[in-house]
Amino acid sequence: MLTDMGCRTGAARWLTRYAAWLADNNIRNSKESACAKYFASDAAMQNTVDCVQTMGGYGYMQEYPAKKLMRDAKLLQIYEGTNQIQRLVASGIVLKENPPDKDTGFKFEYEGKDAPQM
Repeated sequence: MLTDMGCRTGAARWLTRYAAWLADNNIRNSKESACAKYFASDAAMQNTVDCVQTMGGYGYMQEYPAKKLMRDAKLLQIYEGTNQIQRLVASGIVLKENPPDKDTGFKFEYEGKDAPQM
């Protein structure tokens, strides 16, 4: 569980830094910022759930911060646009950038001679 928590935290940091770098360089970052927001808040929620589980019964006690951190992490998923809204924003941009094929509904990025035949 601790490895998963570390991986989620690292990935969330890099997504956030990339979105910030794009903004600092005046590059449109709507998709990246939406992805960073929903991924980081989901990672925070899952990490706090794992923390409470790791601590066992102590995770629910007032004397330990895990209970409060889990409540705060849930708020991150709701505040400034729910994660579902952020996913809709990102998916709309992805579909605009990569419109599906009119016949099949799929778009294949690689269409060379070694591409799978349908």
